[in-house]
Amino acid sequence: MKKKFLMGLASVFVLAACGNGATTEESDTIKLGGNFELSGGASAYGTLMDEGIKMAVAEQNAADGLLGKEIEYVSYDNKSEPSESTSVATRLATEDNVVAILGPATTGAANAQSPAVTRAKVPAILPAATGDGVTMDGDSVLEYVFRVCFQDSFQGKALAEFAQTDLQATKAVILVDNSTDYAIGLADAFKETFTGDIVAEENFTAGDTDFKAILTNIANLDYDVIFLPGYYEEGGLIIKQAREMGIVQPILGPDGFANSTLVELAGADNVDNVFYASHFTPNSEDPKVQDFLADFEAEYGKPADSFAALAYDAAQLVFDAIANADSTDPQAITDALAATEDFEGVTGTFSFDENHNPIKSAFVIELQDGVEVGNSIVEPAK
Repeated sequence: MKKKFLMGLASVFVLAACGNGATTEESDTIKLGGNFELSGGASAYGTLMDEGIKMAVAEQNAADGLLGKEIEYVSYDNKSEPSESTSVATRLATEDNVVAILGPATTGAANAQSPAVTRAKVPAILPAATGDGVTMDGDSVLEYVFRVCFQDSFQGKALAEFAQTDLQATKAVILVDNSTDYAIGLADAFKETFTGDIVAEENFTAGDTDFKAILTNIANLDYDVIFLPGYYEEGGLIIKQAREMGIVQPILGPDGFANSTLVELAGADNVDNVFYASHFTPNSEDPKVQDFLADFEAEYGKPADSFAALAYDAAQLVFDAIANADSTDPQAITDALAATEDFEGVTGTFSFDENHNPIKSAFVIELQDGVEVGNSIVEPAK
């Protein structure tokens, strides 16, 4: 990666309002689509993902593109709404005639998109939709849906194993966002794996801001760890209120904690003994990771997080599939994606399993005073 690759992103992307005909083998460009949460509740994830892809496209174009052609990236805002995700996917596939779609960020939006990409026979690569079954239709794999992130069941189990082995926890409390399938699935996976006692389980709802009642219910119980499946908005506030009430037990969270807003909401002084599952660590010594981080900060003036890294890998995965297929035909790209083995990204090296899920490791990040001070690696089951 060279800094000279990151030249004037605005000049690289044509964010067209409508398509200009199908991308064919004779076209001068290869058109990719982005379906992301650029506004609404999940915009903190979607915006960074969109930026990660733009950077990947700029680098690839500066290195002479693909198959002798320039890559054109067209992205639209799904507004963090599943119905908008469907509309964006349909627009990209049928009007803009993209050869592949990157995104969306969340499981609900990804599920809403799947029928559209299946009808259009255009592959979709999901950077961070972790919900179990998002690549499946019942017992059948969705031919055109892939992801580069691990599943919720894997991270829920990984956090339970971490609680038992690294934190030596034998008693746990679960505080779960019962308004999202994401959090409920994580809680179920944790409970299936944790061999100790679940001494209490309290529920909250996305959008809540006052958690004193549920925290009061657990304040005087005997337990070793709190598992908090949910997103950074509520997670940050719960951490703040828990620590201010004198609750000092370690708090475990999922990849939904992986945003700097978590620390801003909680206050850095309160973010001690907080651990969360992540697809990526900026403390990696891998030169590829460090180059990515330096280039992203140079281009956007802010640090990349795991969501930017996942999206960057999703774009690189598409480039790799197009090169391996030696074609811009969506079906050829789909077949090449399914055959991916040992893809080396900034979030790790992986191959796809038969259900289009990556076989990859997870990191458990440790935060003290709001700063990452260590990480552990949890390997997938053999």
